Amino acid sequence: MRYCSRCVTPSTRPNITIAADGVCNACAAHATKLTIDWQERKRAFREVVEHAKGRSTGYDCLIPVSGGKDSTWQVVKCLEYGLNPLAVTWKAPARTAIGALNLANLIKLGVDHIDYQVNPTVEKRFLYQALVRCGATAIPMHMALFNIPLKIAERFDIPLVVWGENSAFEYGGTDDERTGFRMDDRWLSRYGVMHGTTARDWTSPALTTKALTPYFGPSAEQLARKEILAVFLGYYFPWDPVTSLEVARAHGFVVREDGPKTEYYNYADIDDDFISVHHYLKWYKFGFSRLFDNLSLEIRNGRLTRAEAIEVIRERGDDTPHEDIATFCEFIGITHAHFDELIEQFRNKDIWVQRHGKWMIDNFLIPDWRWT
Repeated sequence: MRYCSRCVTPSTRPNITIAADGVCNACAAHATKLTIDWQERKRAFREVVEHAKGRSTGYDCLIPVSGGKDSTWQVVKCLEYGLNPLAVTWKAPARTAIGALNLANLIKLGVDHIDYQVNPTVEKRFLYQALVRCGATAIPMHMALFNIPLKIAERFDIPLVVWGENSAFEYGGTDDERTGFRMDDRWLSRYGVMHGTTARDWTSPALTTKALTPYFGPSAEQLARKEILAVFLGYYFPWDPVTSLEVARAHGFVVREDGPKTEYYNYADIDDDFISVHHYLKWYKFGFSRLFDNLSLEIRNGRLTRAEAIEVIRERGDDTPHEDIATFCEFIGITHAHFDELIEQFRNKDIWVQRHGKWMIDNFLIPDWRWT
C-alpha cells in the first residue's frame, strides 16, 4: 500500500491514483478549487435555473434528500434561487431519530416531499444477497437513492435534478468525471457504488423484477427524451462539509451531541444506522475506514495537518461499529457469526497478511498499529 503524501488516502481506495510527486488525484482536484472562477460558475447555475423554470409546468427541480447537512444545503440553495422543488427521500430501513428530526426540519423550509419506503421484506433479501455476492451492504441503498428520484422526475416531467457534491471530484476520479457537472449513466456505473450492477442483475425467484421495481430507474433515452438534466450543486458552488454544515445549522439542522458514532464528524452519516456497516467493510477490502476519508477532507481544507490526522487514526482504531452491525444482522435475520464469515471472504489478501494468528497490513500508515 502507498499513501498520499499530502493526505491519508491509500492507493487501494477505488478511483485513487497517486502521482510521481506522491500526491493523490483527490488532493490534486481539490487544489484546482483555488483557480476556479466561482462567480462564473454561479452565473452558469443561474442559467440552469432559468432554463428549468422556463420548461417546468409544476416543479422546477427535484432534490434527492436524506435530511442530512448536504441535502439541507441543497434545499436552501435551490430556494434561494427561486426554484419550486420537490424533495424526494429513499427511506432507510434504519433511519435514526435524529435523521427523522432533521428531515422534518428540511421539509419545513418550504418544500413538497415524498418519503419513498421500499417493502422491508424485499430490502432484507436484497441486502443479504448483496452481502453474499459482493461483500457490500450499500448496493440496495445506492440503487434506490439514485434511481427513485430519477424515476419520479421522469414521471412528473421535472426538468432538473439537483444532487450535492460530486464524489468523483472530492474522492478521486478521471479529469472528465471530476469536472463534469452532469450525472449520467457513465458516472453512475463508475461512482454509484453499485459494483457495476443494475437491478436486472439481481433478479431471481426470490427477488422478482416486480419486487425490485423501486431499484429500476429510467433509461438514458427516457431522460434525454424529456430533456431532464441531473447536475451536481458542488460543481457550481465550492463544496466543503463545514460550509454546508454552517448553512444547515443556520436553518435548523442539529448534530449528534454525543459525538460521532464511528467517523470524525458528528454531523455526517447520522441519519441511518446501517451506513456505518457499509463504511466498515472498506477495512477488509481496502485497508482503510471512513475516518481516513473524513480526515483527508480536513487536511485538504486546511483544518488539520497530516501528522494530526495520523494521531486521530491512532487514537480511534479501526472504528468497528459493533452496535450497528448487531442491528443490521437482526434486521436481515442472520447471526453475527454468519456476518463475520461472509465478510471474511472479501478480505483483500493483496494487502492483508496473517502473522502470529493476527491479520495485519504491511507498510500500514501507522507502523506500530495494534492489530487485533
